[in-house]
Amino acid sequence: MQKKLKLWDAIMLVMGSMIGSGIFIVSADMMRNLGSGYWVIVVWIITGIMTVAAAISYGELSALFPKAGGQYTYLTEIFGKKMGFLYGWGLFTVIQTGTIAAVAMAFGKFTAYLVPSLNNAAPIFQSGEFQITWIQIVAIIIILLLTYINTRGVESGKLLQNIFTGSKVIALLGLIAAGFILVDVSHLAENFSFGTDSFNNLKKDLSGTFLKEGWEPIGGMTLLGGIAAAMVGSVFSSVAWESVTFVSGEIENPRKNVVKSMIYGTSAVMILYIAVNYVYLNALDRDSIAFAANDRVAVAASQNIFGSAGTIIIALLVMISTFGCNNGLILAGARVFQTMAKDGLFFKSAVENNKNEVPGNALWMQGVWASLLCLSGQYGNLLDMISFVIVLFYMITVFGVIYLRLKQPDLERPYKTWLYPVTPIIYLLIGSGFCILLLIYKQQYTWPGFLMVLLGLPVYYFINRNKKEIH
Repeated sequence: MQKKLKLWDAIMLVMGSMIGSGIFIVSADMMRNLGSGYWVIVVWIITGIMTVAAAISYGELSALFPKAGGQYTYLTEIFGKKMGFLYGWGLFTVIQTGTIAAVAMAFGKFTAYLVPSLNNAAPIFQSGEFQITWIQIVAIIIILLLTYINTRGVESGKLLQNIFTGSKVIALLGLIAAGFILVDVSHLAENFSFGTDSFNNLKKDLSGTFLKEGWEPIGGMTLLGGIAAAMVGSVFSSVAWESVTFVSGEIENPRKNVVKSMIYGTSAVMILYIAVNYVYLNALDRDSIAFAANDRVAVAASQNIFGSAGTIIIALLVMISTFGCNNGLILAGARVFQTMAKDGLFFKSAVENNKNEVPGNALWMQGVWASLLCLSGQYGNLLDMISFVIVLFYMITVFGVIYLRLKQPDLERPYKTWLYPVTPIIYLLIGSGFCILLLIYKQQYTWPGFLMVLLGLPVYYFINRNKKEIH
């Protein structure tokens, strides 16, 4: 692997892979679960703390194993091939490809916002509930275009990543500034007037639309359930920062630069996210956030900030954001599948680099499967399931830091987790709370994704059926 990525490129990859479509949408569902601006901000702060704590913990592993494959490599080195495979299986079937599909569909939907004929066009194909729309075709074109660009060499992917990540960070900073300067009526005091009180128990009408009259005070365990449900959105918006570990083999001085990029990148994004949510709370009242049309909180806020031009401004920002996000996900994910192939746990043809020194076959396999997920229309359901699974794998990896310290205390560690063992324990406690509360209150977000990963076990045993020893 040629070392073509510098520290700045790695930071742009972290930030670009994190900032997709979530931050523009998920705050509506978070407000419906909590009914209070205070608690929405608290959930974003909790998510920020756990995300940065995980990044700091991963730093120790990235310095110990500065190879391509990142989290897959860490899990394989610490817990064996079976655990590594289950992660890689989940990554290929749902986590990476499902996220690529969902982000591409968000690009398609906001393109349709600017080109209404895309929205109004009849489906290309329909059979019962299954249909293929022009928005899905736009999403697939974007996936295949970005896959092609990344097969042209890491320089192409890097340039695209830096341009689009830089553009969306500048645009978000502009939105944050405008959100406080240009708003005629501030709703901030009103949204924080509920204090630590929280509200939920919203009812739906016969068409499934939430009724605005349904707010009722909640507390105790019901509030904890609301926090966990709200965190599904904030966690989904804050994942994929570990993508930078997948390309460790192509980063200059990976022992230092991977950990720096993760800590700087995640910290910057979480500060941006909290600031953007303050903009929503400043520009909109509680009902306008909770019941924003199609959950597009950013569109509603932008209309209050910029007037009628707000819709176009946000649509363009989301298109820039999702395009850059998918580039980062596509660039990084293929490196894991190539590493798995080298370990005999993925299609053999994924091993080879193409003439541009990138894993061309792995890129196309990832792109084709993500495109099929777009056509299936199930990516949204898949993503609801995977926040739980992603956090489980994060927890196993963070626990790996503690496990290695106990098992191999004399291992030379070029970087040691800051405030160890407090930092990994903070992540494990918050992650455990999140997963347990979801298991109690929102089981539909948990077991389907977990089952999908467990389906990898028979696949693993099938792949290894002729090997004498299975670890």
